[in-house]
Amino acid sequence: MENRTAFPKGDVSYLANLCHNCGECLYACQYAPPHEFGIDVPRTLAMARLESYEEYCWPHFMSGLFRRNGIVLSLAIALISMSVVWLFVRSSAVRDDFYGVIPHDVMVAIFGASGLFVLLALVIGCARALEGFRGGTAREMSVTRAIRDALTLRHLHASGDDCTRDVEVRTPWRRYFHHCTFYGFALCLASTTVAAIYHTVFRWSAPYSYTSAPVLLGTIGGVGLIVGSLGLLEQYHRRDEALKDPAQRGLDLSFIVMLLMTSVTGVLLLVLRGSALMPALLVIHLGFVLGFFVSLPYGKFVHGLYRSIALLKFSSEAPR
Repeated sequence: MENRTAFPKGDVSYLANLCHNCGECLYACQYAPPHEFGIDVPRTLAMARLESYEEYCWPHFMSGLFRRNGIVLSLAIALISMSVVWLFVRSSAVRDDFYGVIPHDVMVAIFGASGLFVLLALVIGCARALEGFRGGTAREMSVTRAIRDALTLRHLHASGDDCTRDVEVRTPWRRYFHHCTFYGFALCLASTTVAAIYHTVFRWSAPYSYTSAPVLLGTIGGVGLIVGSLGLLEQYHRRDEALKDPAQRGLDLSFIVMLLMTSVTGVLLLVLRGSALMPALLVIHLGFVLGFFVSLPYGKFVHGLYRSIALLKFSSEAPR
């Protein structure tokens, strides 16, 4: 804010998405509740972030999902996705044969079509964020710095102190669980990518051995997601209520719950893939994956993208 002589709406969105919600400002501000002015910076910036999600959303008529997003809606989308997947299940499935349950071409068609739509929606949203965050005095942009700050969550402990959870209570756990969640997700994505290369390039069909790269990456990533999701849920419930926006409770929790269910069902599918439960577990897991996937542009996932874009802009403004 000190870099500007004017502070238009685009700068408010930029600042709100640049904010890492460490919460320290609530306890540092002398006009915060219970003062009669009642200035609650964390909640105000959370509201501004939500408005930016809705403004940059594509297609725009879906923007209302951000406010209606909750655990019930997320689970309903997952159940609908399971029903769609179930339509293609073969009754003569053999144990330990994923493509015997659902043909590979069907999986590619379902997830390929939804993936293209999700990718388009996210790209348009990011482009709108880039346009919306313009302003200020820009110097040379440091992409390396922005990526480093995003991957390390440096601004959750930029001054040496960790993220606050309550008055004079600072712990590193919120940052650690964010790391577990992000890098677990990245490893699962890498697992899927390697498996696709195995199938299309080398013509090796799943399921792969427990020592193969896709299984090892997926297992480590799945465990990381489980640890991270459970940890973030615990941190959310233990955090000072004054640091949270009650109106966004569903948006915050539904994303974590969907991540948790996707990873738990994936690990169960890996462990029990040779049992009679495999076909049912495969449908349940793919349903959660598809439900989580199609909700990405309209859930809390976008905050990571927009925050990275805000960090990229900040890298051109921050003093060296």
